[in-house]
Amino acid sequence: APATPLSGLILGELLAETELPAGSWSILPVPNDRMPALVQDERLPVISFTGSETVGYAIMDSVPRKHCTLELGGNGAAVVLGDWASDEDLDRAAARIATFSNYQGGQSCISVQRVIADAAVYDRLLPRIVAAVEAQVTGDPNDDATDVGPLVSEAAAERVEAWVREAVDAGAKLLTGGKRDGASYAPTVLTDLPAGTTLAREEVFGPVLSVQKVSGEAEAFAAVNDSKYGLQAGVFTHDLQAAFRAHRALEVGGVVIGDVPSYRADQMPYGGAKQSGVGREGVRFAMDDYTYERVLVLTGLAL
Repeated sequence: APATPLSGLILGELLAETELPAGSWSILPVPNDRMPALVQDERLPVISFTGSETVGYAIMDSVPRKHCTLELGGNGAAVVLGDWASDEDLDRAAARIATFSNYQGGQSCISVQRVIADAAVYDRLLPRIVAAVEAQVTGDPNDDATDVGPLVSEAAAERVEAWVREAVDAGAKLLTGGKRDGASYAPTVLTDLPAGTTLAREEVFGPVLSVQKVSGEAEAFAAVNDSKYGLQAGVFTHDLQAAFRAHRALEVGGVVIGDVPSYRADQMPYGGAKQSGVGREGVRFAMDDYTYERVLVLTGLAL
């Protein structure tokens, strides 16, 4: 991506230290207006894209005869069920939610954007979340004391600011945050978020979190599914059967039990349902994407 080239260039430096043959890989910082020519080049039979749904589906539409893997957006939900009720449970949930709604400035497709809490624990959980979010330190990402760095640009922070303002004007309650300083945006918690607002419908890609009260497991799972996205979800529960029910009911690519949705390991089949993408990422799945099966039939040979 032209706005964030450094990580790719560093990866290129690491690859250069390996025994990979020269010319077997390239790192190309390409401006957006030159990307169509690259993805449409017939020498590239496979496209794997991570980014917004708008760009991802535009790429897929432009190359209908190519194999495409798309890892797109999400508005990750963390469900806290009624059995996750001890003080230790709620402290841990609040700490994990605060950390993973704000890590990378909230600029992760599996960051926590929505908390869906059972009414049995909501009143005890909410102040813990607010306190944990307020404890997050915003500042220079080069400083080890910083928890939340800036967004990718000032324009991105202005967009987040506008979405929060729209939500508050529509009736959402701002419990903490809601302030921008250049490209930085303070970690923010909202409740009573109206369903029709942009924050409720879209991926915020910033340090903003909404908390919703529900009555029971079924209502919680329905709230998770009330989204065009379906990347991953986290469910805080001690009940193994509830975990299995969540896995069956939730329209997402991955369910994380006892933690937030912001978990990924390279051996996982990583990807989403609905508008969150097509296909799966991960080492084994990338090997499948970039290769194809061939059969060899031997006849008339002495073996």
